[in-house]
Amino acid sequence: MEWYKFIIFGKVQGVFYRKFISQAMMKKQYKGYIQNLSNGTVEVVAEVFDDDFDTFMKILNEGSPLSSVEEVKYEIFNEAEFATDGFEIRY
Repeated sequence: MEWYKFIIFGKVQGVFYRKFISQAMMKKQYKGYIQNLSNGTVEVVAEVFDDDFDTFMKILNEGSPLSSVEEVKYEIFNEAEFATDGFEIRY
């Protein structure tokens, strides 16, 4: 299990991407958060088990019906120092 930071590029703001992703993540019981960034991208920080990584990436890439994901960049995020027992939308 690792904490990852994902940056999602494309048409991902104003198209219910955050809500769609947060609901999918809560169903799968992932921990973390999603938030819009000022440059038009979306950031996701989440705890992902190695055997779930492909499923996690599939959810991020599919997005909401109105979104259009162009690229997902990620890195291991060792600075995740927040307490959460679920998945939240940050504003």
